[in-house]
Parts: sequence; C-alpha cells; structure tokens
Amino acid sequence: MSSLEAVWVRPFDRPGAAVVTGVFDILHVGHVRYLGAVAERGLPLVVGVEDDPRVRAWKGPSRPLNPAAERAEVLAALRFVTGVFIVTGPPEAHGPEDYIDLLAPMRPGALAHTTGDPHAGARAAAAAILGAECWEMDAVPGRSTTRIVNAAGKG
Repeated sequence: MSSLEAVWVRPFDRPGAAVVTGVFDILHVGHVRYLGAVAERGLPLVVGVEDDPRVRAWKGPSRPLNPAAERAEVLAALRFVTGVFIVTGPPEAHGPEDYIDLLAPMRPGALAHTTGDPHAGARAAAAAILGAECWEMDAVPGRSTTRIVNAAGKG
C-alpha cells in the first residue's frame, strides 16, 4: 500500500485519463503549453500537485511560494484540465512504486512528463506496469519556476 494519497480538488473518477504530476509553484507559459499539449492528445487531463512539505523537502525551505491548495485551484481553472488532486505523503515516498500505488486506482491511460525529466525512466516503467502509455512532451526552453524565482531575486 502506498504512503501517498490523492486529495481531490476537482474529482475525476473515470479510467483512461492522461496524468501529470508536479509542483506547479508559479504557473507560467511553459506549464500552460505543456499541459495544453498533453490535453491535445485527446485523453482527459488529470493533474497531481505535490503538497507543501514534499516540495519544501525537495526544493528547500523557501519553496513552495504558493500553497498546494492554491496551486491546485489555479490548475483547476484551466479549461483543458479535467481533474486535479494534491499528492500528500512523506517526502521520501517518491519512487516509482509509490506513484504506481497512488495512480493504480485511477487506471490512467497515459502518464506524461517533459523531455529531460530526470525520472523519465522510472515514469516509463510505472506506465508499463499500470498498462498506460508513456508520453514524453517537449519542455518550453528557458521557462521554469526556478528561473522566475532567480530572476525576481535579482530584481
């Protein structure tokens, strides 16, 4: 049993969605283009937002800038997003087996990630175990929350 839990903000309870997980701290054009491209493939788009303690453990004490509930609310407002949940659980629960257990009840049709994702291999293995497609999508060059935060700090 997974130590991760999905806390639904905009519930979606049908199988076959494309699932994306991430931080989505400051929503920017890179996020919007990436999520839009996933949605354009034709499956309902469900987005998992990592909770605050998990993000803080991974990215440091100054992150996230926006709380998980607000990040999820902003994503749910995008017209092409069908469902949104917050991923809760201990920060050390970030291996493929944790996400397989989390996502299996959703019966996803696809798992999507961006090119260059350091966890791409694990995501592909998870997709195979879940019986889902694995979609690698192009990232928008030069667009990231970290870049925005760093640029703002120089401001």
